[in-house]
This record gives sequence, C-alpha cells and structure tokens, in this order.
Amino acid sequence: MTNPLKCIKEWFCEKTGWKIIDGYLLRKMLGSVVFSITLLMTIVVVFDLSENLQRFMSHNIPAKKVITGYYLNFIPYFINLFIPLFTFISVIWFTSKLSSRNEIISIFDNGISFNRMLVPYTTGAIIIMIFSLIMSNFIVPRTNKELNKFKYDYFGRRIASSSYIHIKNSKDSYIFVEHWDKVEDKGYFFTYEEFKNNAIRQKISAQTITYDVEKDLWTLNNYSKRLIDSSGSEQLYTGERLDTSLNITPLNLYQDAYVSETMSYRELRKFIKEEKKRGSSLLTNYQIEQHKRLANPLGILIMTLLGVSVSCRKSTRGVGVHIFIGMGLAFTFVFLQQISTVFSVSGGLPPILGTWFPNIIFVIIMFIMLKITPK
Repeated sequence: MTNPLKCIKEWFCEKTGWKIIDGYLLRKMLGSVVFSITLLMTIVVVFDLSENLQRFMSHNIPAKKVITGYYLNFIPYFINLFIPLFTFISVIWFTSKLSSRNEIISIFDNGISFNRMLVPYTTGAIIIMIFSLIMSNFIVPRTNKELNKFKYDYFGRRIASSSYIHIKNSKDSYIFVEHWDKVEDKGYFFTYEEFKNNAIRQKISAQTITYDVEKDLWTLNNYSKRLIDSSGSEQLYTGERLDTSLNITPLNLYQDAYVSETMSYRELRKFIKEEKKRGSSLLTNYQIEQHKRLANPLGILIMTLLGVSVSCRKSTRGVGVHIFIGMGLAFTFVFLQQISTVFSVSGGLPPILGTWFPNIIFVIIMFIMLKITPK
C-alpha cells in the first residue's frame, strides 16, 4: 500500500524543485534555532527560579502550580522576545560551520547557485516567522494574562494608581478623575461634563465612583448633578448614590502601558481605536505594541538572510570572526530598536516609523551584504 505522506512529499519536491540538500539545510537551521532557544530558556528559568524560590516557598505555592501557572506562562514571552536574535545567531553558527568544512563550496561546485541556496533558509525563516506571528498575537497575550492572574492570586495585587485622568467620553462629553486606585478599583473626585454648541449643558460631580461589571454600570457616591438649558437656567440635583452608564471601563481609567501585552491583535486594534477617540496619553505605547507584533516576526526573515550573507564565506580565522560580526550586528539591531522606541514615545517620531525603522535599516544592510557576498 502506498504511503500517502511519501506521495505528498514526492509531489511537493517535484513541483517546487526541492532537493535533498534543501532538506539538509532546513533541518540544520531549524535544529540550531530550537537548540539555542531551549538552551537560553533553561538558563533563564534556572536564574529566575533561584531568585524566586524563597518567594514561592513563603507563599506555600505547590510545585505543580509553579510549573503550570508560572513557568508555562513565563517561558512563551521570552521565546517570542529572543527568537529573531537567536535565529540570526543560529544561522551564523551553523552556516559558518558548513563553510569551514568546505560544504558551501561543495554546494556551489554541484551547480547550485547562491540564490538557489537561499531557498531552504528562506523557507525556514518563513516557518519561524509564522510561528512568531501566532505567538505574538494569540499565545503570548493569553499567557501574559494568566501570568498576571497567578501573581495576583498568590502574591497579591501590585499597588498601583493613576492621578489626574482626562478622558474624552464621546464627541461632546469629557470625564475627569482626580485619582484612580487600582487596589480598590475606586475613583475619587469624579467629574462628567457634557457640551452643546460650545456651552456646557450637564455637569455631574461625585466624591467616589465604582464599577459593576455584571450590570455594566457606574455607581456615583455623594453626587451632584447640574442641568443647564439654552437660556442659562440651571437645575441642581444631589444625592448619596446614582447608577449610570458611561462609555468607559476601569481599564480606560487605569493608564497602564503594559495592558496592551495581554490583548490579542484584534482586541488591541479595537482598544487603540477607542483610546484614540478618548485622547489617551499612552496611545503611542499601544500603537508601538501593535506594530511590534508584525515588525519583529518580519525581522526574522531579514536577520536570516543577513546571517547567511555574513557567514557563508570561508574565513582563515575560523568561525569566531563570523560570530563576532554577527553579535555586533545583533547588538546594533537591539540598540536601534531601543532608540527608535524612545523617540516614538517621547521624541515625536510616529510609532509606525519608530517600530519599523530598525527593519528598514537592516533590509538595506541585508541587500548590500547579499550583493557583495562571493557567489
């Protein structure tokens, strides 16, 4: 009986011109990336465990819960964070080894051009890139949320608050909260103002506000409500409690730049759209997070081709030269990412440009290196 997988493989090889050497290079590339990431995660987990072991024991957290609730949600974030750089370093490492053993020269001697040799590298980069896209937009946001829940359940809430919050509630209404306490989920000194024809028509003030998730209502305590008609006459109402609906949730009042890291790509886009209407002061941070989820995976393809161009030429001084050049380029890439992010947050650089700037620079470097690489 014919093996269907073998038939599919033969059909794929026939249609794409895939050769045994392509499979060999692809396995080498993916194996090197998996090995380097596994080694890195082992080191990261060991160091983190040594720092937090006493903390886990003092809170009597079961070992199973530490593994499933903490580390299984902790590891994906770091895998996704480091995968572009470690793909780059892995490609340089194993390609340099091939070059030092004259395997690259043998490939060229058998009639395979340099551009054709890039096919398995590009295929591997696309596989890793798709993996990174799924991680960035679906898996990591969920694991970040679960990790935060673990810390909340066992370590207690992180004390945090926001002060002097101004929000555009709708086209003609604005909200001001002098202080929002994240620990108590309560706001202090709340003001709601509604305008019509550039004149105030309604103003509600309250000493404290709380949110009912089930009813999707806000409770205003010790409130006063002023209604002003077009003639300027006023009506004043006061009371101890008022339940009302507002076009916001506590998430809008608690200004946290890291909240975007717990949202899927679709949720993040919707959240940014709402925050843009309200004029959030952290809008740039949210937009940077959105663009990073596409820019970083694409960087894997760029760094892979750059790694090949750096390491495929044989050096008389060994693999170390390639590693040294690769590390220099890797640190330059990270440096550009940090600088462009800072300029986006506080220097007026558009978030899309600040996020994609390192990729643009390295695309140019990649094409130059590919052009001058001996073929």
